[in-house]
Amino acid sequence: MIVKSMGKNSLLLALFALITALILASTDRLTEKPIAESERIAAQKALFEIIPVERHNNDLLLDLQPIPEKYWATLGLESGGDIHIARLDGQPVAAIIPSITAEGYSGDIAMIIGVNFDGSVAGVRVIEHKETPGLGDKVDLRKSDWILSFNGKSLAKSAPNAWNVKKEKGEFDQFTGATITPRAVIHQIAKTLQYFNQDKERLVTALNNSAIHPLNEQPIQ
Repeated sequence: MIVKSMGKNSLLLALFALITALILASTDRLTEKPIAESERIAAQKALFEIIPVERHNNDLLLDLQPIPEKYWATLGLESGGDIHIARLDGQPVAAIIPSITAEGYSGDIAMIIGVNFDGSVAGVRVIEHKETPGLGDKVDLRKSDWILSFNGKSLAKSAPNAWNVKKEKGEFDQFTGATITPRAVIHQIAKTLQYFNQDKERLVTALNNSAIHPLNEQPIQ
């Protein structure tokens, strides 16, 4: 009787495990598409903050150009990345470039930097950081509008020492009680603009030979 009971319990446990696995697999399949769509919406929203829909009519998520390996170090990238291209009626308008500085007070600060094809800044957003709340976290647009001060700036129209904090005779404000974080962001934006100037000719050639992805969706509110 004991052997029969143990065998019955083993079968019940196996059946329970099978049913649980089937439920989990079904749940994964059901949630996979909504999760992917949510991630797409979040990515699209971030890109539209830099290049609004009135400035382009291609799909920013699909119109991509890989970053050559020789520029990875300049942009703070360990394993490469893609540039999102904004086009209006087929003509390139701006490039949205991933860029990371390791010089933050609390470590890496990851950004996406929009650069117009005239070399000026279209917009910057910090997408990940670990800076001190109330001090360095002012690089985040949700905490401060400081990051908007780069809009329209360029290397060509700036003095040689302009891309620094005012404390160090630069053009940009530092934060009260925090200089390391804004300095790191400023320097990395300048490096990204330098990269764009160096790689622009190659980008234009690549874009002339690449497919255009029409924008089929409206910006996410």
